[in-house]
Amino acid sequence: MTTLSWFVLDKTESPFSVGLVGFFGMVPFLFLGIFGGFLADKLDRKKLIVVTQFLNLIAATVMTLLFIFGSVEYWYAYIAIIVPGLGWSLDMPSRRSLVMDMMGARGITNGVALDSVGMHVSKMVGPALAGAMIAFVGVDGAYVMLTLFMTVGCLLILKVSQSKNRIDVTGDVEEKKGIAQLYANLGDGFKYAFTSQTISAVIVITIFMNLLLFPYMQMVTVISKEVLNVGPLLMGILMASDGMGALIGSIGIASQNRMLYHGKVFLYGSLLSLAALFFFSNSAWYLLSLPLLLFLGIGTSGFGTMQSTIVLLVAKPEFRGRALGVVTIAIGAGPVGSLIIGAVSEWIGSPSALMINSVLGFFLVAISGLLMPSIRDKILPASNVVKVS
Repeated sequence: MTTLSWFVLDKTESPFSVGLVGFFGMVPFLFLGIFGGFLADKLDRKKLIVVTQFLNLIAATVMTLLFIFGSVEYWYAYIAIIVPGLGWSLDMPSRRSLVMDMMGARGITNGVALDSVGMHVSKMVGPALAGAMIAFVGVDGAYVMLTLFMTVGCLLILKVSQSKNRIDVTGDVEEKKGIAQLYANLGDGFKYAFTSQTISAVIVITIFMNLLLFPYMQMVTVISKEVLNVGPLLMGILMASDGMGALIGSIGIASQNRMLYHGKVFLYGSLLSLAALFFFSNSAWYLLSLPLLLFLGIGTSGFGTMQSTIVLLVAKPEFRGRALGVVTIAIGAGPVGSLIIGAVSEWIGSPSALMINSVLGFFLVAISGLLMPSIRDKILPASNVVKVS
């Protein structure tokens, strides 16, 4: 996303066009999130992840060839990012559910945190490497490197051993085929998710965070070039500081032997990241912006790690995938936020747009935490006792 955001900004000089990169990358979450949750409950999770990863690789390979042969237009970036978006929306519930299969309720917090560590290492190294590659060999060279890394990742996922201890939750349910049954299953997932105040709080806060916080990622590119007056190399390092903070936070969470107040980490991490965004939006100095994004990353590690962990702990086994699917739909607020931040940035500038988002987001998340107090309580795992066919 770093490479495509810089490419679009360089070609268009338009914050709104850059915001569209985030929109197309996240819009599949809005429409396919619950379907991904349904698939996580019904299909082999590892196979689903493998398929989506190889689709991402195919899309990256095609874009690389277009760059190499000089046949690329800026709007191709939107097609190039929507394919990984489709994969993310479908495999996210499966990936986190697979962690539950392997680690169990006692190890889920550490397992998801370790999964987050891997994600944040890439979030730290990726932007820095992308910025360096853009600076020295151009966008086309950076995309060649991206494709090579994705190839390695696809080969590694094939070697993941899936636990044989996955609970079969369909033993006492007669399998019915057809569209009607599909919609019934999806509807059951929605109904179940909102019967729990804790899961509801996760969903509501996830909507606010993706609507108002995470669109900042595309705007960092704009602010780097237009406010901080730095090139792609320093821009990549700036975005890597966010990943470094998230990595530090995730390692801290993974190192905890026993955690009871998952919701407090989720809530207060969200508030920390929004506060850091407020100060970042008011910074005109590169060396001040670096630690601010570091703290933002620490906050998002609490939000991102606990987002799935809480749902996996609270939800009944037969509804875990679909409950995560509803959360994935909530993540689908991100593309709406990307459109809004891009449009508002064209009007009043990216720093002012981010400042408004941070203030509004902090207020809404804080109110959510007050009105749904169960998110601040101890979280005990739901019973894992189900009938196995």
